[in-house]
Amino acid sequence: MTEELILELEKVSTEEGGLRVIHLEDVRRLAAKHDLSPLDVEVSSLEAGIVPARYHRNMGTVGIEGQLKLLRACVGVCGLGGLGGHAVEFLARMGVGHLVLADGDRFVESNLNRQALCREIDLGRSKAERARERVLAVNSSLKVTAHQRFLSAEEVPEIFAEAQAVVDALDNVPSRLALQEGCAELGIPMVHGAIAGNAGQVMTVYPGDPGLKALYLAGEERGVEVVEGNPSALPALIAALQVQEVVKIICGGETIRHGFLFLDTSSNIFQFIPLREA
Repeated sequence: MTEELILELEKVSTEEGGLRVIHLEDVRRLAAKHDLSPLDVEVSSLEAGIVPARYHRNMGTVGIEGQLKLLRACVGVCGLGGLGGHAVEFLARMGVGHLVLADGDRFVESNLNRQALCREIDLGRSKAERARERVLAVNSSLKVTAHQRFLSAEEVPEIFAEAQAVVDALDNVPSRLALQEGCAELGIPMVHGAIAGNAGQVMTVYPGDPGLKALYLAGEERGVEVVEGNPSALPALIAALQVQEVVKIICGGETIRHGFLFLDTSSNIFQFIPLREA
């Protein structure tokens, strides 16, 4: 960060709610002037104690140091449907600097009831490309790498090589297990989420944890969501919890580990269920 940039950041910043902040138009202008990316300017701003206005409401929870960690982080999202679409939106709004997104599917009409990325005009479109488009519409400072492909276990380490964590937003057991295996090879945690009817679950799996192997039966193909349905609100609720897990992984905090958080909104149950070690 040059002395000239520091002086300019200080000059254009204003005080709001006890913090020095810089607004998006100034971030973009300084980025163009100094031949930097807007993300570089936001990082430099935070290093100087000046908060990009878009992250003002993050300060009470993650603070300047936490926001810097988020902007410098890379997070993967595997599956861009009900869970993944909401997760991508929340991660973009929190300011995760680099998002790596993967899904080989396209939108169909039955996605309209719950998938945040799916509009009527998106039917037939690639979920990965639509996710990339949405991230940049929400937060144009971020870097987005989108892969329109279904990943094998062997491909996971390559696609998510830069990631510090990966969100499991998949819809079948073999793919989830392959993702866990790939994340373990990378030495990074995977944040699992699943829904079925009015119920859902969240768990963070670190390398060496039994994780999904202790949760699903051998040979099981799909979860019970195929039978019990996917209502509109549940994906947003579970995805929000998954993103909170990602934030704790990056910024520090106690994750949902060695068990899973089970919730059933029809009976108002929110319960942590420990996993039996193998």
